[in-house]
Amino acid sequence: MKDLYADIIVDISQEKLDKTFQYLVPPEMAAQVEAGKRVRIPFGNGGREITGYVIGLSREPKIEVSRIKPILAVEEQGMEIESRLISLAAWIARNYGSTMNQALKTVLPVKEKAAAREKKYICLKADPKVCDSLLEEYVRKHYRAKERLMRALLQKKTLEYSAAVKEMKISREAVKSFEREGLVSIERERDYRTPLPRRISPEEKAVLSEEQQQAVKDILEEWESDAPRPCLIKGVTGSGKTQVYMELISHVLERGRQVILLIPEIALTYQNVSRFYARFGEKVSLIHSRMSQGERYDQFERAKKGEISVMIGPRSALFTPFPELGLILIDEEHEDSYKSEKNPCYHARETAIQRGKAEGAYVVMGSASPSVESYYRAETGIFRLVCLDQRYGGSALPAVSIVDLREELKTGNRSVFSSLLTEKIRERLEKKEQIILFLNRRGYSGFVSCRSCGHVMKCPHCDVSLTSHRNGRLICHYCGYETMDVKQCPVCGSPYIGGFRAGTQQIESLVRKSFPGAKVLRMDADTTRKKDDHEKILSAFGNGEADILIGTQMIVKGHDFPRVTLVGVLAADLSLCSGDYRAGEKTFQLLLQAVGRAGRGRAAGEAVIQTYHPDNYCIQAAAAQDYEWFYQEEMDYRSLMGYPPRAAMAAVRGAGKEEELLNQAMDYCRKYIERIYQGKDLILIGPAPETVAKVQDMYRRVLYMRHQDREVLVRIKNALEKYIEVNRGFRNIYIQFDFNV
Repeated sequence: MKDLYADIIVDISQEKLDKTFQYLVPPEMAAQVEAGKRVRIPFGNGGREITGYVIGLSREPKIEVSRIKPILAVEEQGMEIESRLISLAAWIARNYGSTMNQALKTVLPVKEKAAAREKKYICLKADPKVCDSLLEEYVRKHYRAKERLMRALLQKKTLEYSAAVKEMKISREAVKSFEREGLVSIERERDYRTPLPRRISPEEKAVLSEEQQQAVKDILEEWESDAPRPCLIKGVTGSGKTQVYMELISHVLERGRQVILLIPEIALTYQNVSRFYARFGEKVSLIHSRMSQGERYDQFERAKKGEISVMIGPRSALFTPFPELGLILIDEEHEDSYKSEKNPCYHARETAIQRGKAEGAYVVMGSASPSVESYYRAETGIFRLVCLDQRYGGSALPAVSIVDLREELKTGNRSVFSSLLTEKIRERLEKKEQIILFLNRRGYSGFVSCRSCGHVMKCPHCDVSLTSHRNGRLICHYCGYETMDVKQCPVCGSPYIGGFRAGTQQIESLVRKSFPGAKVLRMDADTTRKKDDHEKILSAFGNGEADILIGTQMIVKGHDFPRVTLVGVLAADLSLCSGDYRAGEKTFQLLLQAVGRAGRGRAAGEAVIQTYHPDNYCIQAAAAQDYEWFYQEEMDYRSLMGYPPRAAMAAVRGAGKEEELLNQAMDYCRKYIERIYQGKDLILIGPAPETVAKVQDMYRRVLYMRHQDREVLVRIKNALEKYIEVNRGFRNIYIQFDFNV
């Protein structure tokens, strides 16, 4: 058998990840050496012994065999956090189809060392009696700066350097002269940047309801089992999942271990961090994409050194280098933002479960509307299901009305607001209560629907909406089916057929015109460009500075505004009609989250859902706030069509500047797959244009694979990667694999 070689990195900083060195794996170490293992190796011409990390194994030498040195030893005294994260990167590379280097750059979050910041202190060294006599001399000679500095030092003994220089107007030269004379010493300490608001005051621990106590008890019972499963908390909106999270965090912290809390949006950071910081104080930190490089670096350094115990943040927080990770919490686990759109296309939920297994950490997920995949796993016993069916404090779920926009059109109302919603907004404004208007634009991709009868133009082969393109064609982004755009409805003949064009700015203008006395805030991508914009808007609305908050999906996720008693959903159909087999699920989740913002305080809440499809099961189930009803209907549809979780599905995504070469390369992919796997249980769909078929002069195509066994798709992916590597036809084509489509 050929010798085994290991690719080893000796520096895990961002700029050094590409530099690997190949070493021979001695036969007696072959069983121990794997990706992530820390090893001792001879390095450089002198052969000095250093530590390195294995990132890959192969049977092919990259340089002359005579120049390859053997590994000296495998370090077995427990896996360092870097080793564990590198092992996780190897798992990601295998399961999501990326290079090891791409996976490493994702998992090792300290991209490059930012300049360290430090605090300096002026510390009095001299005898106080000597200082008293010097002070008299300074007064006599009118040395005002030295006099101020000496008086302050005699009073406090230690002064913060920058404060002394700025506030006391003392020159740096005066401080240096004190230091030269041996009167003071300059002490330095590391000053960690912190993104946390300092103004948050502690709050008392909430008293859990009986239902919450039972949920905690059930999860702790699972943790004590021989093989603890991930736990899924299905709790209605307002049921107090956050309080359950806090109780679980307390249990883990008491055991001396650390916690990662994943949240789906930067917009959720404001309220989440406030509540957790109020409970756990300085043990809490956070990261998100709008922080500076220095702030991010400092938070990971603090985590690695054990100076913090709870990290809150979106997807990337999963890779916090905690040395004793005990719990990973995933709030709103159903959210799409937990899936990376860039290579590697990993899913934070699956990756969290893998990290939990590797490090002996528990995984707990929570949602009012769990993803179909997670609920399916709970039903089949892979996850432990825990339910919270009542709102905390006994408040009732909001009453929900469905408005048929087809009927509104018949009465001559072409406004964005139905007569019922207009009436209810006026009522709330008179009562000085707050309103949220939600424009559901998620998944909007140019679908075409009739405003008279609600008919949507769909693909006859895939049961998803056709997408309107500028060339006047309607295209299916699953199989490539095309047809001409339509000018009138093929069902009722109405000319009112086309796409939805209203945006949040237009809605804001209409609100100000229709309700001139109302104070209005808008929250969308345009109004949240700066670092603290989310917090400013949400805190202003929370403090009652506005009557109406208008926005897209970021305003209906996890926020708790007790004075909101009315939620209006302006366009429920936009996500329902997107060209995606998950369109129904996404619509239900968004609507359930939206109506759940109403009535979380003492006053009863109401919601109005405006739609052209009032009889659709997703909209009916969301109005009834009945997850089980939705789940059964959705699973029937998925079973019939062979979509996940009834089967595994993966996408091969291609991009290139030359459309003809891209089409040829994607055809090669399909033919190669058909050649290496000839079983009839593999379904191939496409290649077809992506939903957005061209971005920055790069054409984009996708090929879908479906099979009952995910491992079959992984093996096909592995074979296809090797085929692409040696085939010259892929030289200028970028291929990406996606296992969470």
